[in-house]
Amino acid sequence: MKLSDRIGELVRACFSAIWIESHEHDDAISEIAGLCRDQNWRLATWDIDQGIQLSGSTVGDDQASDPLSAIRAMRSLASEEAPLIVILRNFHRFLGSAEIVQALASQVVLGKSTRTIYVVLSPVVQIPMELEKLFITVEHPLPTRDQLKVIAEEIATEDGELPSGDDLETVLDAAMGLTRLEMENAVGLSLVRESKVKPDTIWELKSGMLKKSGLLRLYKGKDDFGSLGGLESLKAFCKRSLLQPVRDNPVKQPKGVLLLGVPGTGKSAFAKALGKETGRPTLILDVGALMGSLVGQTEQNVRRALQIADAMAPAILFIDELEKALSGTSGSGQNDSGVASRMLGTLLSWMNDHKSNVYLIATCNDISRMPPELTRAERFDGIVFLDLPGREQKDRIWDQYIELFQLDGDQRRPVDEGWTGAEIRSCCRLAALLDLPLSQASLNVVPVSATSAESVERLREWASGRCLDADKGGIFRHRSNAGSSRRRVSRAKLSDN
Repeated sequence: MKLSDRIGELVRACFSAIWIESHEHDDAISEIAGLCRDQNWRLATWDIDQGIQLSGSTVGDDQASDPLSAIRAMRSLASEEAPLIVILRNFHRFLGSAEIVQALASQVVLGKSTRTIYVVLSPVVQIPMELEKLFITVEHPLPTRDQLKVIAEEIATEDGELPSGDDLETVLDAAMGLTRLEMENAVGLSLVRESKVKPDTIWELKSGMLKKSGLLRLYKGKDDFGSLGGLESLKAFCKRSLLQPVRDNPVKQPKGVLLLGVPGTGKSAFAKALGKETGRPTLILDVGALMGSLVGQTEQNVRRALQIADAMAPAILFIDELEKALSGTSGSGQNDSGVASRMLGTLLSWMNDHKSNVYLIATCNDISRMPPELTRAERFDGIVFLDLPGREQKDRIWDQYIELFQLDGDQRRPVDEGWTGAEIRSCCRLAALLDLPLSQASLNVVPVSATSAESVERLREWASGRCLDADKGGIFRHRSNAGSSRRRVSRAKLSDN
């Protein structure tokens, strides 16, 4: 629903206090002004720079730029002929004063009888407790896909400047989440640089949103699926789900995957390579950066980070070692005052309700610390287990890292029973660093299957029958080696002893 339609409903329903959350004040005021012209309503605006303006003309005395004086002056502008809409720009900055809050509350209550509607226009919703029950909040929606296309067409007017077909759809995909002004700047900059509108410039401007927030980090890497040995089923599953067109039916939107596995099996590397493979930016959510020192600040940071991720769509959102961030949800909340539980609630709500094309990849090393509500069906498209690589996978990983570190490929490779891909890379890197054969460099590598044998075996047993197999597809099945070292004695024939 358009902002003007929403405001029109509220005015006719006699709401006298409306809070509009918007980053585009000029566009919001333009929409409301058009509504007032159509309905023959009167419109007044106030900001601390221009003071009170009615029908484009400044009214009031020299004190009208003072917020308290402006609120009191609004009484004289009311008229019985038509409703009056008063827009207060960035008025949240002045609601820390008890006098201003009381004056505004009095005018809002009086506005029912004088047909005066007070509209606070602000980029954030910060309503004092005294005014919470008086205001209704409205969100000014960002431009739609069609509106962004119109903006691009108005700026890129020469032949060949604006692409068509699938290339245009890619540009619009990249532009989703931008404001109208940001879209104008992105198109203009792209034309100056490339003489054509390209998505790369748009992504560059959108990445600035991440730097300003400090909550998300944009990963820029060159490794695609060719840099990963194995995981064939996981690669095919994610790539196919992301490359399916879903614009016509958002219900088919892919959700993401939860990657469970032994440390060093390539969970983080896969998440980063998926973005490069599918042409999407990979956003890394730093859980530590979300933690705030003030009450409620952490939850606000989580909501803000998820809003930015939605604005960056289509994108990959990567959360590493999710169980550590949510480990407090299993306790009573006394250690962290329930912050982890509230963070989980915010994340679950977003996973259920978000409509943006954001693909969530979360990794986990210890499933026992994960809250069960996060792993139920429809939270993720699948829970995938990354096991220790098999012989074929290891050979491909060895070949990859021997070439990367420029080692002799004909030399004898060490015994790699129980090794992960990270340990193979470590061996190759040490061989290149110390100028040693692989067999000697391997003496400095102790695999995680040896240092944490019990936890690795416990993890593999839990995943058996519960998770998808990242390499072979289908349900993961683990054959335990417990008891294999005991000598089997046949009882078919009794011994003489």
